[in-house]
Amino acid sequence: MITKKVLIFSTAYLPLVGGAEIAVDEITKRLPNWQFDLITAKIQSDLKKEEKINNVNIYRIGFGMNIDKYFLPFLGLWKAKQLEKKNKYNLTWSIMASYGGFLGLRFKKKYPNKKWLLTLQEGDSPEYILKRVGIFKKWFYQIFEKADYIQAISLFLYNWAMDNGAKKGEIVPNGVDIDKFKKVNSGDLRKKLNIKEKEKIILTVSRLVKKNGINDLIKAGQYLDFPFKILIIGKGPDEKELKRLAKKLGLQDKIIFIGHIKYGELPKYYALADVFVRSSLSEGLGNVFLEAMTAGLAIIGTKVGGISDFLKDGETGLFCKIRNPKSIAQKIKEIFDNPSLRKNLAKNGLELVKEKYSWDKISLKMEKIFKKL
Repeated sequence: MITKKVLIFSTAYLPLVGGAEIAVDEITKRLPNWQFDLITAKIQSDLKKEEKINNVNIYRIGFGMNIDKYFLPFLGLWKAKQLEKKNKYNLTWSIMASYGGFLGLRFKKKYPNKKWLLTLQEGDSPEYILKRVGIFKKWFYQIFEKADYIQAISLFLYNWAMDNGAKKGEIVPNGVDIDKFKKVNSGDLRKKLNIKEKEKIILTVSRLVKKNGINDLIKAGQYLDFPFKILIIGKGPDEKELKRLAKKLGLQDKIIFIGHIKYGELPKYYALADVFVRSSLSEGLGNVFLEAMTAGLAIIGTKVGGISDFLKDGETGLFCKIRNPKSIAQKIKEIFDNPSLRKNLAKNGLELVKEKYSWDKISLKMEKIFKKL
């Protein structure tokens, strides 16, 4: 029996996969007694205008091109008014202070008595976000001011929201599917990738963009004095530049660009790896760290954004310095030179994930917020 109805606004959604999209899916499928309708930009021509994925009814707006997201606050409002007339929602829910946030703001102005929840999942730095907002700053700040409640996935994002004029909210992080990512068999993956048994495997999972610091991880390879392979999973606009860098440093045989893989294939790569590294320049939370911790890996990250919420230096992982390849290499060596440290980091990391970051616990917290509104 349906108890309450929620209308979600999101720039993108499944099958397009990112941290925010996974979060919405994992939360909503654990709340079967709720009706979730979601308006998003179509973005790709092969996606259906309407479909249901798990517990979410999806309505895609636009022409199947990347520019659809710019039209979302306008065409999306027309669709939202149609759906509101039919369903009389209990609340609306915007995913990020982006195009879905602007749509949520326009809907709130049209229906001021309708409660509006804003979730912050942003991974870019506040400076970069403001630069991108440009002349729309006035409306951007209104997203925070007009939202009835903020759910931020990290302390960093919560503080950012309050600085931008938010009234009230709380921190509810993203979670991880523990059953999916706990130690699985990597099968013959090592053989397929032609990695020798003696080679240590350093893994990163990342969109290939500047903010994720992949260039620093590649440069760190110059300072490693043992047999290794760096596996880079993900695609992005910096791919060619990063491949050129690897070649220039003579590391092209040490670095394997895996490219994009299906989300369901990721656990095998975590199982194969010996350590996980992401030397981010900015980070909202960092779901991939949680996945790596669930898979029993020691993690190395930078002290930026929401990473400090779960990475306690020397306890659940190691911090490396930002934009510092030598520091990254030093921390990688520290983990391999000290088996008991590596074992303890992995053990503590897994315990933390089980205690605080299971989707079952996160979805209950989100349901409490929905009910409160």
